[in-house]
Amino acid sequence: MIGSLTTPVPAALASVVDGRKRRRRKWVLVTGILTFLVVGAFSLSLMLGQTAYSPVEVWGVLTGQRVPGASFTVGELRLPRAVTGLFTGLCFGMGGVVFQSMLRNALASPDVIGINTGASAAAVIGIVVFGMGETTVSFLAMAAALVAALTIYLLAYRNGGSGARLILVGIGVAAMCQALVSYVIARAAEYDLPAAMRWITGNLNDATWDRALPVAGAVVVLAPVLLGLSDRLEILRMGDDTAAAVGLPVERSRLLLIVAAVGLLAFGTAAAGPIAFVSFLAGPIAVRLLGPVGSPILPAGLVGALLVLVADFCAQYAFGTRLPVGVITGVLGAPYLIYLLVRSSRTGGTTL
Repeated sequence: MIGSLTTPVPAALASVVDGRKRRRRKWVLVTGILTFLVVGAFSLSLMLGQTAYSPVEVWGVLTGQRVPGASFTVGELRLPRAVTGLFTGLCFGMGGVVFQSMLRNALASPDVIGINTGASAAAVIGIVVFGMGETTVSFLAMAAALVAALTIYLLAYRNGGSGARLILVGIGVAAMCQALVSYVIARAAEYDLPAAMRWITGNLNDATWDRALPVAGAVVVLAPVLLGLSDRLEILRMGDDTAAAVGLPVERSRLLLIVAAVGLLAFGTAAAGPIAFVSFLAGPIAVRLLGPVGSPILPAGLVGALLVLVADFCAQYAFGTRLPVGVITGVLGAPYLIYLLVRSSRTGGTTL
């Protein structure tokens, strides 16, 4: 009798362990495939263009050899652009999915709720009104992203609040910042417009190592922080009440996640401008690929990097003229935004 009662317990434990192993294998598989695609897109962006170079020539440039033609084209033009696109995509993808997961709503993307728009508004004002240089403008944009996030957070969570309230407050802040940008651009001198345009749509056409290295450093420092907080994010996805019931310090955990995510978003925006809808698209794509099998932070970052690299390659060579990368990502993201808004009006929710 005792044996018959105890035998199902090891079987149940074995089933749980097998389930966890399967979910882990799927996470590793999806992440591995995304990593392979990102490496492939990065490599092709170095090899292909108006002049094509072989993998041997590109490898020679990367290892410091002097390769006629390729040393300048690949080493000075394509490589800093690709590195900026890679790390900017990682920043937007990881930062965006934190907000979407934490608030359990696909509309809670930084480029929808005003964080990126706040950085853009500050940068445009710095260029057009105060005539600031590029480095100063980048720091101003980073500070503005942090201030915008803090403002939205305080307005939405005063005396309590919900994810829906934060999204509504963020959309209002984004609309005000966008109106301010439009007003400043309308009064700008003609020679200020090229510099200001990067802060409106997102652009990699003038990428340099001075922009690539800070955003790469931000990923190296802040990405491990976010990954270390991934368990807290998974608990927050179940709701504040559930998180509090299991002993998680909800507000402190949310604040840590917001600070780390906004730091990535700020550096990404400073490097390439607010590339439209990368944060918005990367998280949902990663979640659809993964299913409920683990943290989407790293996969979303890889999806963001892939989106930026592929969109930038198309912006350079697919239309006969070099377009800002944000134009291509905007074309991709706008239909999905419309779909989510229609779905929200019909079902009352847009859960990630």
